[in-house]
Amino acid sequence: MPRTSNNPAHNRRWAHWFAGCATFLLGAFGTPALYYSTLEPDALRLGLTCLFPLVLGTAFFLRTHQTARLALAGVSAAFAVWYVTDPPKNNRGWAGEYAVPASVSLEGRTVHLHHVRNFIYKTPSDYTARYYDADYALDDLSSVDLVTSYWAGESIAHVFLSFGFRDGRHVAMSIETRRQKKFPYSAIAGFFHHYELFYVVADERDLIGVRTDVRKERVYLYRLLLSPAARERLFKSYLQEVDHLSHTPEWYNTLTSNCTTGILTRAQASFRYRLDWRILLSGYTASLAYKLGLLDTHLDFRTLHDRSRIQRPEGATPGPDYSTQIRQTLPLETDSSSNR
Repeated sequence: MPRTSNNPAHNRRWAHWFAGCATFLLGAFGTPALYYSTLEPDALRLGLTCLFPLVLGTAFFLRTHQTARLALAGVSAAFAVWYVTDPPKNNRGWAGEYAVPASVSLEGRTVHLHHVRNFIYKTPSDYTARYYDADYALDDLSSVDLVTSYWAGESIAHVFLSFGFRDGRHVAMSIETRRQKKFPYSAIAGFFHHYELFYVVADERDLIGVRTDVRKERVYLYRLLLSPAARERLFKSYLQEVDHLSHTPEWYNTLTSNCTTGILTRAQASFRYRLDWRILLSGYTASLAYKLGLLDTHLDFRTLHDRSRIQRPEGATPGPDYSTQIRQTLPLETDSSSNR
């Protein structure tokens, strides 16, 4: 009796199963990739979205014919080449929040930041766009705070950092999707080539204030325990990426290049921490930081978490003293010079 591995019928069944799975996965990924792509005009994008799975399915079921097999291989190869070479761009019709990127220059120990965002919000979508330029002395960098903002449930949060200076100023930096104004926000779109990567450089009255006072999200602020050298290294890493993206755009990706993976990359974290489940479920990022000893461990994490929520009076709006006000009741560690 011949061995199973040499049985032609058995091998054909396995080949049929493998080809079916590969075709299904290609269609399941390629169809939304085309739909959420930045191809223009929209008629081309929508037409390819409909045509792609139709051609794949037809070619698969007719694959006994040489022409169908060639068509299946050709469509698969064409999609792969297009997706790999699909370029991110900086010259699109951006939504207002992302229209003006920050720029940075370094002169000795002084950082010059241009176009620091400082919007005044009436509602999440009704705002007055404002920007300012500011200089920051690296020798005055005194703190780094981790901010987590929740809008639904405990598992997903937006995570970003705020850098504090001895004169009381703070500059917040948030890794976000750069959305075109013609597209509504979509969580699914972030898995494909739909958003460019964008570093928002903003005043805390803008970046944190819109979340606490306008969107009414649950926002938590934790002091990261970092040495002066580590604080400066992290800050400069952010600045370098801001400058890099102004010249070389990159795609945002929900799994591999998002708000939390970006922080770990800038912090030069070990690769194994970048694969931690709390990176995808970003609502638990603070608990990972606590486990790594980057937060104050004098309190258990649940107590620290509860006390780190920013409390705002009803009807409050972000004013000139916003950064001071939101920290008045928070358990912030101020002497971190001895830490890593």
